[in-house]
Amino acid sequence: MRFLIVGAGVIGVTYALRSRGHLLQPCEKSYRRGIGKVGEGHMSGRRERFAMGRALVLLAVVLLMVGCGPAPITSGAPLEAFVAHLDAIVPASLGSHDVPGAAVAVIRGGEVVWTGAYGLADREVGRPMTADAVFQTGSISKSVSSWGAMRLVEHGRVGLDDDLTGRLREALPEAELPDGHPITLRQVLSHTAGAGLGPIGFEYAPDGPVPSLRTALVRDLAFVRDPGTAFGYSNVGFDLVELLIEEVSGRPFAAYMEEEVLRPLGMDGASFAWREVDRPRVPAGHDLRGTPVAPYVYATKASGGLFATVGDVARFVAASVSADRRPATDVLTVASVETLHEPVAPIGGVFGVVADAYALGHFVETLPDGRRAVWHGGQGNGWMTHFHAVPEAGDGIVILTNSQRSWPLISRVVRDWAAWSGAGAVKFGRISAGAGVVWALVAVIAAVSVWAAARLVIAVHRGRRRFAPLARAGSRRRALQGLVGFAALAALAWRASQPYLIETSVFPGVAGWLGWALAALAMVLTASAAFAPCAPPRRGGGLRYGRVGRGERAP
Repeated sequence: MRFLIVGAGVIGVTYALRSRGHLLQPCEKSYRRGIGKVGEGHMSGRRERFAMGRALVLLAVVLLMVGCGPAPITSGAPLEAFVAHLDAIVPASLGSHDVPGAAVAVIRGGEVVWTGAYGLADREVGRPMTADAVFQTGSISKSVSSWGAMRLVEHGRVGLDDDLTGRLREALPEAELPDGHPITLRQVLSHTAGAGLGPIGFEYAPDGPVPSLRTALVRDLAFVRDPGTAFGYSNVGFDLVELLIEEVSGRPFAAYMEEEVLRPLGMDGASFAWREVDRPRVPAGHDLRGTPVAPYVYATKASGGLFATVGDVARFVAASVSADRRPATDVLTVASVETLHEPVAPIGGVFGVVADAYALGHFVETLPDGRRAVWHGGQGNGWMTHFHAVPEAGDGIVILTNSQRSWPLISRVVRDWAAWSGAGAVKFGRISAGAGVVWALVAVIAAVSVWAAARLVIAVHRGRRRFAPLARAGSRRRALQGLVGFAALAALAWRASQPYLIETSVFPGVAGWLGWALAALAMVLTASAAFAPCAPPRRGGGLRYGRVGRGERAP
């Protein structure tokens, strides 16, 4: 697709600039030639405009090709048909988005009915991805951790709305906690406790020194708003769940979760603690630039420290959506699971594009038919994961990848799963649709750049513009063009220097092409600012210039 866009731009320039000439032709000479060949110039202008029109048509064709792809899956089709559909779209998406590999699982009627793997776990050695690969699941950990917290609530060890401020002050005497506002477990689990997002990038080698939970919380925990006032996604805030579980249960968080949640749900390959025995099954992660990322751990675990296979996450989802909730009863009652899925805080901003609200450890949205969908995604340096489920139907999908470039891929799979399972349109599917819109924007900007560049070159070639940056002719308009062009190039340079940008993560690949397209347009604007319009020669200055009417001959 990207090569077609570039190719169309090249073809457009070729058609538009078929005539040859000197770029910096003197204005007076051009006026003499133009006046002497009025009819020829008129026809040449028509041909040039026609050529530019053909170039824009070519780019429009490319724009239409953006939306082409495999046929949509039919709602209610057999599982085999959906698996065949996955076999078609997932490998294609791996290639188009430069994602090495992915593992997928399907939950139907509260049962894990299929798991599969695509692509490579390690590009450097050509190791294929397998369904038993152990992924760093990122923020899917939050959904699993919420089960551990709710188990304490069921056993009466803590209440969802108990004021935890005193307990937290005792456990973290150095931390700055808000005064006069209670902090509750419900707030922590729903990202309404007022804590900031927390730092990103504190990663540690699994076999090296790692700070303790308390050290990390004292270092990173900061409150940016009053507790209970609004949703604000917070990794470090959610890690207070980990601290609370350790304080109440008297056990290390990883051990508690293994004994109380993971093993009872059959998640035998999952762990919140790094296990060296799993290293051969851990794929190589890949960052936004495609650079391999070695396995790492965080100092905290509840917000993003779960390692698991796609089957492990699928069994968790199955327990969450099972029609009779038989797996869930080993850990939580049906009422407790439903409490975890009840919306608590409405969501706006970026998250509001893909979700309606946040519950307890889960994003939620209302489907077109009124049912509720629950989901969570995970993203870390080199990894991207997601699950989506409809509890009332017992259906779900899990996608785990070893790349940070996977959101469009995941969105496409979730969108098609929702269509197949009868869930209808889901908001997370907007990401794949948005990628198509961005590609269309790239095509439009490329077309405008080609058109503007062609106009400039033709104007110079025909003697209407000349290289004169300091000339007074059209100085205000040209100054504005130059200012806009330089400002855009500076902004793009700053953007390229940033280690992480949300739009690059959401729209990998195409975001880079958008940057190049904008850079091309900015350079055209900057170049245009340097070429001033030519003023007609004065009368009596050796060249008589005026309007040449029909039937008149130029001197």
